[in-house]
Amino acid sequence: MVRLVYYELMKTFLKKRTYIGFLLVAVVVPLVEIAMKFEGGRFLQFSLRSLQQDFFFVGNLFNGWFVAHNMMNSLWIHIPLLITFVAGDQLAGEATAGTYRLILVRPVSRTRIFISKFYTTVIYTVIFVGFLGILSTGLALLLLGRGDLIILMRGILILPEADVAWRFLLGYVLAAWAMLTIASLAFLFSSFVENAIGPIISTMGVNMIFLMITVIPLELFQDIKPYLYTNYMNVWQKVFEDPVPWETIGDSVAVLGAYTLVFVVMAWAIFRRKDILT
Repeated sequence: MVRLVYYELMKTFLKKRTYIGFLLVAVVVPLVEIAMKFEGGRFLQFSLRSLQQDFFFVGNLFNGWFVAHNMMNSLWIHIPLLITFVAGDQLAGEATAGTYRLILVRPVSRTRIFISKFYTTVIYTVIFVGFLGILSTGLALLLLGRGDLIILMRGILILPEADVAWRFLLGYVLAAWAMLTIASLAFLFSSFVENAIGPIISTMGVNMIFLMITVIPLELFQDIKPYLYTNYMNVWQKVFEDPVPWETIGDSVAVLGAYTLVFVVMAWAIFRRKDILT
């Protein structure tokens, strides 16, 4: 199994399109963070302008932690699309390349081939989210230094610097877990079709519809939201609350894990019965 995973990783990382997401992140993150450095904290000053009449803020609040946290919020809408580039290609890519017959007639079982491809998807997702986290946080701290983290979401929360690093680490771990649900959905769609474009479009379409239902505050959607995985995708944001709602985080992790399991099992059932003669 280890050798199969190794071969699948080699196939994945030898494809140029695998690096599209890395390239975009490597361009956008430095561009935005350098621009924010030259802005000199005007965004933060504008956000706090109405409160400065009643509160006195001291210390370096416009720092690397603040910028890195905002990067997590601003980029997260686009990350699922970049994840699906690879996840949606794992199975459909074999059909596009005409190699389905070759890999499925080998003495290795279909289940082992399937598992190796899913492991590759998991590894890619973790590496990609890790790359985003290391680049955005590391570069922000290098450019703007450290300090307390001010969070402007549903009010104002200031976390002391000593209480910030572990939240970012856990936040990105939970973010990878959430992105794995998206990757699993793309993996499922990949088992249906013979072109990698289909899983990408289908996954983003489902994600967009679910996200709209989750975000739009209509009474008609209230009974539907608890059954949509997008309702739990913001689990990583919970880490930046004080106190941390561990029970809510645990519930979200469990629901996302259940969705991932269902998507993978469905993909496995389809892959096992796939007719390689057509």
